[in-house]
Amino acid sequence: MGSAKQQSAISKIMGLLQEWDKGSKVVRQKILQDFVAQNQHKTGPELEQEFAQAASLFLTRLTAWLRLTYMIGTCLNEQLRAISIFLSASSGHKYMAEFLEVGGVLTLLEIIGLKQAKEVDKLQALNCLICIANAGRKYKELVCESYGRYMELVCESYGIRAVAECLAKSKSEETQDACRNILLMLAQGNPKFEVQVYKGLIALLPCSSPKAQQMAAQSLRVIQPVVKNANPNIVEPLLNLLKTLHLEVQFEAIELIKELMEYEVSETILQKLVSLLRPSKEEIVKRPEILEDPDVPKINAPLPVFVQQAAAAKTIGILSRESNEIAEKLIQLRVTHNLLYSMGNMDYADSQRQSSISLEYLCRTFPIVDEHVKEAMGDNLYDLFMSNPEGLYMTMTHVQADVLVSNKVNIPKLVDRVD
Repeated sequence: MGSAKQQSAISKIMGLLQEWDKGSKVVRQKILQDFVAQNQHKTGPELEQEFAQAASLFLTRLTAWLRLTYMIGTCLNEQLRAISIFLSASSGHKYMAEFLEVGGVLTLLEIIGLKQAKEVDKLQALNCLICIANAGRKYKELVCESYGRYMELVCESYGIRAVAECLAKSKSEETQDACRNILLMLAQGNPKFEVQVYKGLIALLPCSSPKAQQMAAQSLRVIQPVVKNANPNIVEPLLNLLKTLHLEVQFEAIELIKELMEYEVSETILQKLVSLLRPSKEEIVKRPEILEDPDVPKINAPLPVFVQQAAAAKTIGILSRESNEIAEKLIQLRVTHNLLYSMGNMDYADSQRQSSISLEYLCRTFPIVDEHVKEAMGDNLYDLFMSNPEGLYMTMTHVQADVLVSNKVNIPKLVDRVD
């Protein structure tokens, strides 16, 4: 009886495979849709039972058709959904091995890089990559090095680069989130490639997508303790994020700066933060051409360097509140002089406000700073400043601003006398 039942199952599967081999695109699409609907979350043994111990024959046909048609997108979503069932099946490592042997990882990486591919298809390809990376360190390494493995071309960490580029270029937040998750997986428990993932995320910081910038900064906060040493190349693109008008990106940038205070790049970051309070004349004069066009209505768009100036002042205040040691280092770097200067920036109110708030904290914490600020401002302006630092910019006159901008405060050698 059991033999008859088994024979019936074999006949059924052979009929399905013949139907696939002879079928049109529409027929194969229907087979895929039925397969996905009937086999979600099945284990490897359950799939074998469903296919009368011949599930690999169906997977072979799937992967062959995928490699032939992925460039033109024929039933791509259905194919990837079906493949993900095999890849995610518990106790189904043989399916993953079969998929990898025919260059499956490279195919998935090429799909996420296709300009013509739909976002939903890229997401499915990324889900397949997540299944592979989830299988362990060996599989993470395969994702990272797949290009050299299959194409015999020198391209270090092609998998990492492909996923990072997809994150930068994608228009779908769901796809970007999947890319971020893969990069985090590839960086953890994968010592051979953790530094390459770290560098890939740094390379994402200057990209044009605010969401990608935010995710890259978030991910760097997770990966930085894993790689231990901070790469000096992180400083410039990170501080450039302070030019953004997207507050969620600025927040992540400031949080990452806080994390980096524990590493050797902290001195460089502090020096550059202080210098950002005083942008060069060239940066201030250089305005977008549209703003200078007499035929275009005048708009008061803030210059990126002024947005960065305000964010730097805010960051300095946050870092000073977190650590007196950092605050003392900032004072030695002439932060008092530069905060007074940025307080006098009548062209951008937020620079005045953030600088005033940060300077007020330093005055109340370090008597020597308070003494020099009072001397530089004069009694009347000083009293206004200390009574309402957050709102001082609303009543500040041009004469008072000139006093702040032309200040000569210099107390780097005196900070050791702070109580």
